[in-house]
Amino acid sequence: MKGNGTRWPDPAEWTGKIYSEGWRASEGGTRQVIEPATGDALAEVGVASSADVARAGARAARAARDWAAAAPSDRIEVLLRASSALREHSAAIRDWIVRESAGVPAKGDYEINAALAQLTHAVGLASLPRGEVLAPQAPGGTSLAWRVPLGVVGVINPWNAPLLFAVRVLAPALALGNTVLLKPDPLTPVSGGVLVARLFEDAGLPDGVLHVLPGGAQTGQAVAADPHVAMVAFTGSAEVGRVVARVAGEGLKRVALELGGKNSLVVLEDADVDAAALAGAVSTFGYQGQACVAAGRHLVHADLVEAYTDALIGHARTLRVGDPRVEGVSLGPIISERLATRIERIVDESVAGGARVLTGGRRDGLFYPPTVLDRVDRAMPAFTEEIFGPVAPVIPFHSEAEAVEIANDTAYGLTAAVHSGSVPRATAVAGRLRTGMVHINDVSAKDAANAPFGGMGISGNGSRIGGTASLEEFTQWRWMTAPGPA
Repeated sequence: MKGNGTRWPDPAEWTGKIYSEGWRASEGGTRQVIEPATGDALAEVGVASSADVARAGARAARAARDWAAAAPSDRIEVLLRASSALREHSAAIRDWIVRESAGVPAKGDYEINAALAQLTHAVGLASLPRGEVLAPQAPGGTSLAWRVPLGVVGVINPWNAPLLFAVRVLAPALALGNTVLLKPDPLTPVSGGVLVARLFEDAGLPDGVLHVLPGGAQTGQAVAADPHVAMVAFTGSAEVGRVVARVAGEGLKRVALELGGKNSLVVLEDADVDAAALAGAVSTFGYQGQACVAAGRHLVHADLVEAYTDALIGHARTLRVGDPRVEGVSLGPIISERLATRIERIVDESVAGGARVLTGGRRDGLFYPPTVLDRVDRAMPAFTEEIFGPVAPVIPFHSEAEAVEIANDTAYGLTAAVHSGSVPRATAVAGRLRTGMVHINDVSAKDAANAPFGGMGISGNGSRIGGTASLEEFTQWRWMTAPGPA
C-alpha cells in the first residue's frame, strides 16, 4: 500500500487475498488497486476465480442454516458492533473512499453516515413482525404464513458509492437471516469489499456468513450463476444488468436490479431561480456526476431559462477540479479512462449536432470540468444517453404538459426533481412523471435508509431496497396448516 494515511485495516492481513473462510489466497491471482487522481498503486487484492465462488457459495449455504436460526437479538448485536466499528475507523475509511473512488472528503463522509443509517435501520428490520395468522380451513385448525430468509444472497456492487451500496444490501440481508457473497467492483475492491469484510469481522459475524470475492465480469457471472445463490442484487448499468438478469434467470433466481437513469430536474416558471440552480448544480456536478441519481437534463421554463442558465454557469465556474485530497477541490477525476472518453464523446457529438458549450467541455486527462450545454435537441446523445459525468444539458419548455412529455421521453425512470413556488403544483407535476422517486424543491440525488429505493422502466426491474421493502426483497413466504382436534 502506497501513501495511505492509515494502517487500518492492516495490509498484512488482506493484501492479495479474498475473504472466504477468513483471509486466504485466491485461485484467480491478484489485482492492483490504482488511485485515479495520481495513478499510484494503493493496494493489491485477490481475484476470485469461478472455483473460489463455488467454494464460497457452498460454505455460505451451510452457514445459512445456523444464521437463519439465530435469535434476532444475536443478529442485531452483530449489526450494532459493525456500526461501532464503522464509527471507530471512519477516518481511515474516508481516506480509502477519497483515494480509491476519487470523491472529495465530503463524499466519503456522506457514504459513512448513510451506511451508518442503513445499519441502524436494519437493526429495527431484524425484529419486525413477519407473519400472519390466517383463517383456518376447518374449525379448530391452524393456518399460519410467515416470511423466512432466502438463503444465500449474491451482491454485485458498483464503484461509485462502494461502501454505502455494499452496506445498503448487506445490512438488511444479514438482519433477516441470509448469508452473502459480495463481489465488489474491480475499481473499488477495498472500499466496497475489504473494509466491509473487516467491519463485520470486528463485529463477530460468524464464519461463513459473509464472503468477499473481488473480480471482474467473470467473477460476477459466477456469483449470479452459482446454484447456492437464491437471489442476486445488482447495482450498475442497464447493459450489465441485462446480462446479470439472463444469467440469474437460468437458475430461476430472484433478481433485484438498481440500474441507471436519465433524470430530469424540472423548473417551473414560478420557481425560485437561485434555489433551483443550486439544486441543479449539486444534482449534476456532485461527485463528478457519477451517480445513477444525478440530473441528466435541466428542463427550465422559457421565461426563466436565461436566468437559470446564468446561475448554473456561475456555480459551475466556482467549482475547482483536481486531486480530491487537496483542500478546496470540489470535483475529483473521472474514475477511469473509459468513462472519461465516453463523456467526451457524448459532449463532442452533441456539439457537432448543434449544441453549444457555455462553460467547461474539455477534459484534462481524467479531469473533466463542470459543463453546461444549451441548444440540445432530442437527437443528441446529451439528451438520450446517461452521461455519468458533470455535464448539464439545459432544455427550455413552454408548458407543464411539454415539460412532462420531455421528462418522460426516455426508457429510464429512476428519479426526478420539480421546482415551483407552489408545492401542490409541483406535486401534481411530479405525479405525472414516470419515475420511481421524485423530490419537490430539492436535488434529484437523494437516498434514505427507510425509503424504498428503485426505478421504473430500464432503471430497474421493479425491485426496491430500503425501508420495509427490504423485508419483501430478502425473505419469502412459507405457509403451514395443522388440523384441529379430532
